[in-house]
Amino acid sequence: MSRWRAAACRISAAASSRNATAESRVLSRACAKSPTVPPPPLQTLSRTFSKSAAAAATTATATSRGPGAAAPASAGPRPEVRLNSMFLSKPCSLALPPDSPLRAADPQYEGIKRFMLTLLLFYSKQSKAIRGANVVYDRITSQVDSPAIYDVFQLEKTFKTTFSLLVLHMWLVLRRLKEEGKDGVKFGQYIYEMYNHDVEIRVSKAGVNLLLTKWMKELEKIFYGNIVKYDAAIRPEARQDDLVNVIWRNIYADEGSEAMDAAAAPAVQALARYTRREATCLSLTDKDAMFSGNFKFTTLLPPTPSPSPKKPAR
Repeated sequence: MSRWRAAACRISAAASSRNATAESRVLSRACAKSPTVPPPPLQTLSRTFSKSAAAAATTATATSRGPGAAAPASAGPRPEVRLNSMFLSKPCSLALPPDSPLRAADPQYEGIKRFMLTLLLFYSKQSKAIRGANVVYDRITSQVDSPAIYDVFQLEKTFKTTFSLLVLHMWLVLRRLKEEGKDGVKFGQYIYEMYNHDVEIRVSKAGVNLLLTKWMKELEKIFYGNIVKYDAAIRPEARQDDLVNVIWRNIYADEGSEAMDAAAAPAVQALARYTRREATCLSLTDKDAMFSGNFKFTTLLPPTPSPSPKKPAR
């Protein structure tokens, strides 16, 4: 846990002390400096669950809102979140229906264009796998970056929580792909390479521009450590609360807070139920959907109905 705390403190402290304009200037200067320049001193994370719960309550009337943004005047009421009754429904396949507008289709060309693309190996097995992996990773980041996931599970959106949720969803997908044997493991490797590239960009945007390779190695160790813990917690012989405890330590807990906060318990338990259900749903999702990215994680909040337009007065 100390390695994760050091990395999270370093990244979160840098992110909170920079604005977008200063970030671009420091990035260009950092590239010209020697890589041996020591990083700024670490600071202790100050996030508490009570703060995140209060922030979630403050934004209860917004369906999606960026940091510091005001709620739109025309926004409808936010759907009520009842954590104790969520994610109890029967698991089902996450594959998108054939007529879904969210489906991704491999481009099909005819004539000379198809001939040239075939020569360039556009339709090779590897190229198709890479395109499918891109779609799968887009599904992961869409779920992780959605404001709903932070509202429902009462999380403050920091680098730590976003990274932890990203690792959790990567584990869900890679666990499912292992069920397809060697083909699934190879396909998962493409997704992992995209994940690494994305995390490097996220770390840079958070303000860590010096010693980036060092922090990437630290985050890689955290990634594999968390995956081992999730695997152990979801085995049939594991205790029912093992997954709850792992999620608390990996996503919610601050430094030194090993005992679960009573106020956080409903959200942690809901995230554990969501994780179990998504794991089962992905197992019920067919191979074609997994390899093409034509699946979608469970929607966390129902869409907010748009306010009906006012009729003009006669």
